[in-house]
Amino acid sequence: MYWTEFATVALVHLLAVASPGPDFAVVLRNGVTQGRQAAMLTSIGVGCAIFIHVLYSVLGIGLIVANSLWLFNLVKLVGAGYLIYIGIMSLRAGARSQQDIELDGGNAMTPRQAFINGFLTNGTNPKALLFFLSLFSVVISHDTPIAVQFAYGVYMMVATALWFMLLSYLLTTQRVRRQFLKVGHWFERTMGLALLGLGIRLLFSGHK
Repeated sequence: MYWTEFATVALVHLLAVASPGPDFAVVLRNGVTQGRQAAMLTSIGVGCAIFIHVLYSVLGIGLIVANSLWLFNLVKLVGAGYLIYIGIMSLRAGARSQQDIELDGGNAMTPRQAFINGFLTNGTNPKALLFFLSLFSVVISHDTPIAVQFAYGVYMMVATALWFMLLSYLLTTQRVRRQFLKVGHWFERTMGLALLGLGIRLLFSGHK
């Protein structure tokens, strides 16, 4: 009965998750500088954060935030601040030998840190808030049972995690990672600059 609606949700979600953004930048950065395990856990963190967006969209809390200028700006400030923080930390990365990086020594993330990194990057993104509110108010019918809406949410959570886990695997194959590691800490600084730019752009973006 809901297969047509589900197909639309899946297509819209696929187009959104495949678009480069903070999630992609963080997974790429962690995959190259920290290794496959960190990238996989970051990907799982991103996927788990999706369900938070689904939860407040279904419950209507996100609608209140989106229609409250100061609440929305608070969410935007937190999200932008987190991206800027990650960017600054990356810009401060010192030179490490290729062997150190490949062994994930020195500045290696713990599994918990990698998961939280992905979770917070997606969870504090106000653009994700607006995307899911639009999805649940325009694409998904108000007549769709709550259980079915949550089922859509579970699908998007799993699909997002699997998409970034696939990217993590491809980006951390020995051949691909070796190419990135040739530029050493300059790659990490470049990714830091990209994250910093995303954070600043988000900080000065409009309410809608």
